[in-house]
Amino acid sequence: MGSWHIEVDRDVCIGSAVCAGTAPAYFTIGDDNRSHPVRDEVEPDEIVLACAESCPTEAITIRDAEGKQLAP
Repeated sequence: MGSWHIEVDRDVCIGSAVCAGTAPAYFTIGDDNRSHPVRDEVEPDEIVLACAESCPTEAITIRDAEGKQLAP
């Protein structure tokens, strides 16, 4: 299946911290009060997709190893 790539558009992120609260192993809130992925490449995990889908501004994008967008 390969790894997934996590992107956070910090221009869109409002720092709600839903992602960091839901999946702290994958997301953190930086000094700029915006979400940052802990790692850009991760093993597939449904919680990462759930975070992207629950982001209130859709600032999180998840792509598979081939670059196909999986969420949102």
